[in-house]
Amino acid sequence: MSDIVDKVTGKTKQAVGDITGDRSLHREGRKEERKGDAKEEAARAQDKADAKADEVANLERETN
Repeated sequence: MSDIVDKVTGKTKQAVGDITGDRSLHREGRKEERKGDAKEEAARAQDKADAKADEVANLERETN
């Protein structure tokens, strides 16, 4: 959920930076949006790793 907050906050900061001409705020928003993207990617990787661990555990039970 924090990934969504980071992405929305980042987009908002970028928009405000564009409107006000504050390039620093726009850059800060881009960084925050990228942070949200990275968190989302990490969560997907964790889900994938968890699924693979479950698959291995199930195979272990079936072969023993």
